[in-house]
Amino acid sequence: MTGAVYMDANATMPICAPAQAALTHALGTLGNPSSVHRFGRAARALVDQARAQVAKLVQGRAQDVVFTSGGTEANNLAIASRGDRALIVSGIEHDSVLQPASRAGARVLRTLAGGRADLGDLEAALAETGRPAFVSLMLANNETGVIQPVREAADLVHRAGGILHCDASQAPGRIAVDLHALGADMLTLSAHKIGGALGAGALVSNRDMPLQPQVWGGGQERFRRAGTENVPAIAAFGAAAEAAATLPQAAAELRDRLEAALAGFAAVTILGKEAPRLPNTSCFAVAGKASETLVMALDLAGYAVSAGSACSSGKVRPSHVAIAMGGGAEVARGALRVSLGAWNKAEEIDGFVAQLAKIAGLQRHLPDMQPAA
Repeated sequence: MTGAVYMDANATMPICAPAQAALTHALGTLGNPSSVHRFGRAARALVDQARAQVAKLVQGRAQDVVFTSGGTEANNLAIASRGDRALIVSGIEHDSVLQPASRAGARVLRTLAGGRADLGDLEAALAETGRPAFVSLMLANNETGVIQPVREAADLVHRAGGILHCDASQAPGRIAVDLHALGADMLTLSAHKIGGALGAGALVSNRDMPLQPQVWGGGQERFRRAGTENVPAIAAFGAAAEAAATLPQAAAELRDRLEAALAGFAAVTILGKEAPRLPNTSCFAVAGKASETLVMALDLAGYAVSAGSACSSGKVRPSHVAIAMGGGAEVARGALRVSLGAWNKAEEIDGFVAQLAKIAGLQRHLPDMQPAA
Protein backbone atom coordinates (compact mmCIF):
# COMPACT_ATOMS: atom_id res chain seq x y z
CA MET A 1 0.00 0.00 0.00
CA THR A 2 1.63 3.21 -1.17
CA GLY A 3 2.15 5.71 1.62
CA ALA A 4 1.40 3.21 4.39
CA VAL A 5 3.16 3.71 7.72
CA TYR A 6 4.97 0.68 9.13
CA MET A 7 4.77 0.47 12.93
CA ASP A 8 5.39 -3.27 13.40
CA ALA A 9 9.15 -3.55 13.88
CA ASN A 10 8.83 -6.30 16.50
CA ALA A 11 7.14 -8.53 13.91
CA THR A 12 9.98 -8.03 11.46
CA MET A 13 12.44 -5.28 10.65
CA PRO A 14 13.11 -4.02 7.15
CA ILE A 15 16.26 -5.67 5.87
CA CYS A 16 19.18 -3.31 6.47
CA ALA A 17 21.55 -2.27 3.66
CA PRO A 18 24.57 -4.33 4.87
CA ALA A 19 22.38 -7.44 5.21
CA GLN A 20 20.87 -6.94 1.78
CA ALA A 21 24.34 -6.58 0.26
CA ALA A 22 25.54 -9.73 2.05
CA LEU A 23 22.44 -11.62 0.92
CA THR A 24 22.95 -10.61 -2.71
CA HIS A 25 26.63 -11.57 -2.60
CA ALA A 26 25.87 -14.95 -1.04
CA LEU A 27 23.17 -15.70 -3.63
CA GLY A 28 25.88 -15.32 -6.27
CA THR A 29 28.30 -17.60 -4.45
CA LEU A 30 28.34 -21.15 -5.80
CA GLY A 31 29.08 -24.03 -3.45
CA ASN A 32 27.78 -26.20 -0.63
CA PRO A 33 29.53 -25.20 2.60
CA SER A 34 30.14 -28.87 3.41
CA SER A 35 32.08 -29.44 0.18
CA VAL A 36 35.88 -29.43 0.46
CA HIS A 37 36.67 -27.92 -2.95
CA ARG A 38 37.25 -24.21 -3.49
CA PHE A 39 33.57 -23.46 -4.15
CA GLY A 40 32.53 -25.18 -0.95
CA ARG A 41 35.25 -23.39 0.99
CA ALA A 42 34.01 -20.02 -0.31
CA ALA A 43 30.50 -20.78 0.95
CA ARG A 44 31.92 -22.07 4.25
CA ALA A 45 33.85 -18.83 4.68
CA LEU A 46 30.58 -16.85 4.53
CA VAL A 47 29.03 -19.05 7.21
CA ASP A 48 32.11 -18.82 9.42
CA GLN A 49 32.22 -15.05 9.08
CA ALA A 50 28.55 -14.77 10.03
CA ARG A 51 29.07 -17.09 13.00
CA ALA A 52 31.76 -14.77 14.35
CA GLN A 53 29.60 -11.69 13.74
CA VAL A 54 26.59 -13.15 15.53
CA ALA A 55 28.75 -14.30 18.45
CA LYS A 56 30.23 -10.81 18.82
CA LEU A 57 26.75 -9.27 18.95
CA VAL A 58 26.10 -11.00 22.29
CA GLN A 59 29.72 -11.28 23.51
CA GLY A 60 29.76 -15.02 22.89
CA ARG A 61 32.14 -17.45 21.19
CA ALA A 62 31.78 -18.41 17.54
CA GLN A 63 32.02 -22.12 18.28
CA ASP A 64 29.00 -21.84 20.58
CA VAL A 65 26.69 -20.47 17.86
CA VAL A 66 24.29 -22.99 16.28
CA PHE A 67 22.46 -21.64 13.25
CA THR A 68 18.78 -22.58 12.91
CA SER A 69 15.87 -21.63 10.67
CA GLY A 70 14.78 -18.94 13.13
CA GLY A 71 14.03 -18.11 16.73
CA THR A 72 11.24 -20.69 16.95
CA GLU A 73 13.55 -23.56 16.08
CA ALA A 74 16.22 -22.24 18.43
CA ASN A 75 13.73 -22.15 21.31
CA ASN A 76 12.55 -25.67 20.56
CA LEU A 77 16.14 -26.91 20.37
CA ALA A 78 16.93 -25.37 23.74
CA ILE A 79 13.92 -26.90 25.49
CA ALA A 80 14.49 -30.30 23.89
CA SER A 81 18.05 -30.24 25.28
CA ARG A 82 17.00 -29.90 28.93
CA GLY A 83 17.68 -33.58 29.70
CA ASP A 84 15.88 -34.83 32.81
CA ARG A 85 15.72 -31.39 34.40
CA ALA A 86 12.41 -30.03 35.62
CA LEU A 87 11.04 -27.46 33.18
CA ILE A 88 9.98 -23.99 34.36
CA VAL A 89 8.91 -21.15 32.05
CA SER A 90 7.45 -17.69 32.52
CA GLY A 91 3.83 -17.11 31.57
CA ILE A 92 4.67 -14.38 29.06
CA GLU A 93 7.00 -16.35 26.81
CA HIS A 94 6.58 -16.57 23.07
CA ASP A 95 4.43 -19.48 21.88
CA SER A 96 7.56 -21.21 20.57
CA VAL A 97 8.49 -21.67 24.24
CA LEU A 98 5.04 -22.04 25.78
CA GLN A 99 3.75 -24.72 23.42
CA PRO A 100 6.64 -27.20 23.74
CA ALA A 101 6.78 -26.41 27.47
CA SER A 102 3.08 -27.22 27.82
CA ARG A 103 3.58 -30.56 26.08
CA ALA A 104 6.35 -31.31 28.56
CA GLY A 105 4.22 -30.45 31.60
CA ALA A 106 6.20 -27.35 32.56
CA ARG A 107 5.59 -25.29 35.67
CA VAL A 108 4.47 -21.81 34.54
CA LEU A 109 5.55 -18.83 36.62
CA ARG A 110 3.26 -16.06 37.76
CA THR A 111 3.65 -12.62 36.20
CA LEU A 112 3.54 -9.41 38.21
CA ALA A 113 1.04 -6.72 37.22
CA GLY A 114 3.83 -4.60 35.72
CA GLY A 115 4.73 -7.34 33.24
CA ARG A 116 7.82 -8.90 34.84
CA ALA A 117 8.16 -12.52 35.87
CA ASP A 118 7.64 -13.10 39.60
CA LEU A 119 11.07 -14.02 40.99
CA GLY A 120 9.51 -15.07 44.29
CA ASP A 121 7.46 -17.62 42.41
CA LEU A 122 10.59 -18.76 40.57
CA GLU A 123 12.36 -19.31 43.87
CA ALA A 124 9.39 -21.32 45.12
CA ALA A 125 9.22 -23.35 41.90
CA LEU A 126 12.93 -24.21 42.12
CA ALA A 127 12.42 -25.44 45.67
CA GLU A 128 9.37 -27.48 44.67
CA THR A 129 11.07 -29.45 41.89
CA GLY A 130 13.37 -31.50 44.11
CA ARG A 131 15.91 -31.66 41.29
CA PRO A 132 17.86 -29.25 39.06
CA ALA A 133 15.64 -27.28 36.68
CA PHE A 134 15.75 -25.87 33.17
CA VAL A 135 14.24 -22.38 33.19
CA SER A 136 13.26 -20.31 30.14
CA LEU A 137 12.84 -16.57 30.64
CA MET A 138 12.85 -14.11 27.75
CA LEU A 139 14.92 -10.93 27.84
CA ALA A 140 12.30 -8.52 26.50
CA ASN A 141 8.65 -9.33 25.90
CA ASN A 142 7.63 -9.17 22.26
CA GLU A 143 4.21 -7.65 23.04
CA THR A 144 4.82 -5.16 25.85
CA GLY A 145 8.57 -4.62 25.51
CA VAL A 146 8.97 -5.17 29.26
CA ILE A 147 12.54 -6.19 30.10
CA GLN A 148 12.74 -9.23 32.33
CA PRO A 149 15.02 -9.75 35.38
CA VAL A 150 17.18 -12.33 33.63
CA ARG A 151 20.36 -11.77 35.67
CA GLU A 152 18.51 -12.16 38.95
CA ALA A 153 16.70 -15.24 37.66
CA ALA A 154 19.97 -16.77 36.45
CA ASP A 155 21.49 -16.35 39.91
CA LEU A 156 18.55 -18.16 41.51
CA VAL A 157 18.62 -20.94 38.92
CA HIS A 158 22.36 -21.50 39.17
CA ARG A 159 22.30 -21.59 42.96
CA ALA A 160 19.78 -24.41 42.62
CA GLY A 161 22.04 -26.24 40.16
CA GLY A 162 19.91 -25.48 37.11
CA ILE A 163 20.24 -24.04 33.61
CA LEU A 164 18.72 -20.82 32.28
CA HIS A 165 17.68 -20.28 28.67
CA CYS A 166 16.83 -16.77 27.48
CA ASP A 167 14.90 -15.89 24.34
CA ALA A 168 16.55 -12.58 23.41
CA SER A 169 15.01 -12.29 19.94
CA GLN A 170 13.55 -8.81 20.47
CA ALA A 171 16.50 -7.23 22.27
CA PRO A 172 19.55 -6.76 19.98
CA GLY A 173 19.56 -3.45 18.17
CA ARG A 174 17.31 -2.00 20.87
CA ILE A 175 19.26 -2.66 24.07
CA ALA A 176 22.73 -4.09 24.71
CA VAL A 177 22.87 -7.88 25.02
CA ASP A 178 25.74 -9.58 26.83
CA LEU A 179 25.41 -13.34 27.25
CA HIS A 180 27.79 -13.43 30.22
CA ALA A 181 26.38 -10.37 31.99
CA LEU A 182 22.90 -11.90 31.74
CA GLY A 183 24.16 -15.16 33.19
CA ALA A 184 22.20 -17.13 30.58
CA ASP A 185 23.42 -20.58 29.61
CA MET A 186 21.61 -20.46 26.26
CA LEU A 187 20.42 -17.47 24.24
CA THR A 188 18.00 -17.41 21.28
CA LEU A 189 18.41 -14.91 18.44
CA SER A 190 16.39 -14.22 15.29
CA ALA A 191 17.84 -12.62 12.15
CA HIS A 192 14.77 -10.80 10.85
CA LYS A 193 14.21 -9.06 14.19
CA ILE A 194 17.47 -7.13 13.73
CA GLY A 195 17.34 -6.27 10.04
CA GLY A 196 18.48 -9.58 8.59
CA ALA A 197 16.64 -11.83 6.18
CA LEU A 198 13.82 -14.18 7.11
CA GLY A 199 14.84 -17.80 7.59
CA ALA A 200 17.79 -17.67 10.00
CA GLY A 201 18.21 -17.76 13.74
CA ALA A 202 20.69 -19.00 16.30
CA LEU A 203 21.03 -20.66 19.66
CA VAL A 204 24.14 -19.35 21.43
CA SER A 205 25.59 -21.14 24.46
CA ASN A 206 27.52 -19.61 27.32
CA ARG A 207 29.50 -22.80 27.82
CA ASP A 208 29.85 -26.17 26.14
CA MET A 209 26.19 -27.09 26.59
CA PRO A 210 25.14 -30.51 25.27
CA LEU A 211 22.30 -30.15 22.75
CA GLN A 212 19.76 -32.73 21.66
CA PRO A 213 19.48 -32.37 17.86
CA GLN A 214 15.96 -32.04 16.50
CA VAL A 215 17.02 -32.25 12.86
CA TRP A 216 19.04 -35.34 11.95
CA GLY A 217 21.04 -36.10 8.84
CA GLY A 218 24.49 -34.76 8.11
CA GLY A 219 27.07 -33.42 10.49
CA GLN A 220 26.39 -29.73 9.97
CA GLU A 221 26.66 -27.30 12.89
CA ARG A 222 29.03 -29.73 14.62
CA PHE A 223 26.31 -32.42 14.59
CA ARG A 224 23.94 -30.15 16.52
CA ARG A 225 21.60 -29.27 13.63
CA ALA A 226 21.66 -31.23 10.38
CA GLY A 227 20.87 -29.83 6.94
CA THR A 228 22.74 -27.72 4.42
CA GLU A 229 23.09 -24.24 5.86
CA ASN A 230 20.97 -21.42 4.41
CA VAL A 231 24.07 -19.52 3.34
CA PRO A 232 22.39 -16.35 1.99
CA ALA A 233 20.17 -15.88 5.07
CA ILE A 234 23.05 -16.68 7.41
CA ALA A 235 25.38 -14.24 5.64
CA ALA A 236 22.70 -11.55 5.92
CA PHE A 237 22.24 -12.44 9.60
CA GLY A 238 25.93 -11.84 10.24
CA ALA A 239 25.92 -8.50 8.45
CA ALA A 240 22.81 -7.39 10.35
CA ALA A 241 24.39 -8.47 13.63
CA GLU A 242 27.47 -6.38 12.89
CA ALA A 243 25.33 -3.39 11.98
CA ALA A 244 23.01 -3.72 14.96
CA ALA A 245 23.22 -0.92 17.49
CA THR A 246 20.86 0.57 20.04
CA LEU A 247 18.07 2.44 18.30
CA PRO A 248 18.51 6.22 18.28
CA GLN A 249 17.01 7.98 21.28
CA ALA A 250 14.36 9.26 18.89
CA ALA A 251 12.70 5.84 19.08
CA ALA A 252 12.13 6.24 22.82
CA GLU A 253 11.02 9.82 22.27
CA LEU A 254 8.48 8.71 19.69
CA ARG A 255 7.19 5.96 21.97
CA ASP A 256 6.82 8.49 24.76
CA ARG A 257 5.08 10.91 22.39
CA LEU A 258 2.61 8.18 21.48
CA GLU A 259 1.87 7.25 25.07
CA ALA A 260 1.53 10.86 26.19
CA ALA A 261 -1.17 11.30 23.56
CA LEU A 262 -2.88 8.00 24.45
CA ALA A 263 -2.92 8.97 28.14
CA GLY A 264 -5.45 11.64 27.24
CA PHE A 265 -8.09 9.01 26.47
CA ALA A 266 -9.98 7.47 29.37
CA ALA A 267 -10.63 4.24 27.45
CA VAL A 268 -6.95 3.43 26.81
CA THR A 269 -4.85 1.28 29.15
CA ILE A 270 -1.09 1.13 28.57
CA LEU A 271 0.49 -2.18 29.60
CA GLY A 272 3.80 -2.31 31.44
CA LYS A 273 4.35 1.45 31.38
CA GLU A 274 5.92 1.52 34.85
CA ALA A 275 8.45 -1.24 34.06
CA PRO A 276 11.73 -0.97 32.16
CA ARG A 277 10.91 -1.55 28.50
CA LEU A 278 12.39 -1.63 25.04
CA PRO A 279 12.57 1.97 23.83
CA ASN A 280 10.53 1.29 20.69
CA THR A 281 7.58 -0.71 22.02
CA SER A 282 4.15 0.27 23.34
CA CYS A 283 1.28 -2.12 24.09
CA PHE A 284 -2.13 -0.73 24.97
CA ALA A 285 -5.77 -1.72 24.99
CA VAL A 286 -8.90 0.23 24.06
CA ALA A 287 -11.84 -0.60 26.30
CA GLY A 288 -14.74 -2.23 24.49
CA LYS A 289 -12.84 -2.60 21.21
CA ALA A 290 -11.53 -5.83 19.70
CA SER A 291 -7.92 -5.66 18.56
CA GLU A 292 -8.70 -7.58 15.36
CA THR A 293 -11.19 -4.92 14.29
CA LEU A 294 -8.82 -2.10 15.15
CA VAL A 295 -5.86 -3.68 13.32
CA MET A 296 -7.88 -4.07 10.12
CA ALA A 297 -9.37 -0.59 10.31
CA LEU A 298 -5.99 0.99 10.99
CA ASP A 299 -4.52 -0.95 8.08
CA LEU A 300 -7.18 0.47 5.78
CA ALA A 301 -6.28 3.92 7.13
CA GLY A 302 -2.62 3.32 6.26
CA TYR A 303 -1.08 2.26 9.60
CA ALA A 304 0.43 -1.20 10.13
CA VAL A 305 0.39 -2.37 13.77
CA SER A 306 -0.10 -5.75 15.47
CA ALA A 307 -2.46 -7.30 17.96
CA GLY A 308 0.15 -8.69 20.32
CA SER A 309 2.41 -11.29 18.74
CA ALA A 310 2.52 -11.49 14.94
CA CYS A 311 3.53 -15.17 14.83
CA SER A 312 0.14 -16.90 14.65
CA SER A 313 -0.38 -17.24 10.88
CA GLY A 314 -2.60 -14.18 10.64
CA LYS A 315 -4.84 -15.20 13.53
CA VAL A 316 -5.68 -12.58 16.12
CA ARG A 317 -6.22 -14.04 19.60
CA PRO A 318 -6.61 -12.49 23.03
CA SER A 319 -3.16 -11.57 24.36
CA HIS A 320 -1.89 -14.26 26.74
CA VAL A 321 0.61 -11.68 27.97
CA ALA A 322 -2.13 -9.27 29.02
CA ILE A 323 -3.96 -12.13 30.73
CA ALA A 324 -0.80 -13.18 32.59
CA MET A 325 -0.39 -9.59 33.77
CA GLY A 326 -3.90 -9.67 35.25
CA GLY A 327 -5.37 -7.33 32.67
CA GLY A 328 -8.55 -9.35 32.29
CA ALA A 329 -10.41 -10.59 29.23
CA GLU A 330 -11.41 -7.15 27.91
CA VAL A 331 -7.84 -5.85 27.95
CA ALA A 332 -6.57 -9.09 26.40
CA ARG A 333 -9.09 -8.88 23.55
CA GLY A 334 -8.27 -5.24 22.83
CA ALA A 335 -4.46 -5.25 23.10
CA LEU A 336 -2.57 -3.49 20.30
CA ARG A 337 1.19 -3.31 19.84
CA VAL A 338 3.02 -0.43 18.22
CA SER A 339 6.71 -1.13 17.65
CA LEU A 340 8.74 1.62 16.06
CA GLY A 341 11.95 1.88 14.06
CA ALA A 342 14.41 4.58 13.14
CA TRP A 343 12.35 5.30 10.00
CA ASN A 344 9.27 6.50 11.92
CA LYS A 345 8.58 10.21 12.36
CA ALA A 346 6.73 12.38 14.86
CA GLU A 347 4.04 13.31 12.35
CA GLU A 348 3.32 9.61 11.81
CA ILE A 349 2.72 9.20 15.54
CA ASP A 350 0.32 12.13 15.55
CA GLY A 351 -1.49 10.81 12.49
CA PHE A 352 -1.81 7.37 14.03
CA VAL A 353 -3.32 8.73 17.26
CA ALA A 354 -5.79 10.81 15.28
CA GLN A 355 -6.88 7.81 13.20
CA LEU A 356 -7.15 5.55 16.25
CA ALA A 357 -9.31 8.12 18.03
CA LYS A 358 -11.55 8.42 14.97
CA ILE A 359 -11.87 4.66 14.42
CA ALA A 360 -12.41 3.77 18.08
CA GLY A 361 -14.54 6.82 18.91
CA LEU A 362 -12.18 7.83 21.71
CA GLN A 363 -13.08 10.74 23.96
CA ARG A 364 -10.47 12.76 25.80
CA HIS A 365 -10.50 13.11 29.58
CA LEU A 366 -12.67 16.00 30.71
CA PRO A 367 -10.84 18.58 32.84
CA ASP A 368 -11.63 18.57 36.53
CA MET A 369 -14.41 21.01 37.27
CA GLN A 370 -13.75 23.35 40.15
CA PRO A 371 -16.81 24.35 42.25
CA ALA A 372 -17.86 27.97 41.84
CA ALA A 373 -16.68 30.35 44.54
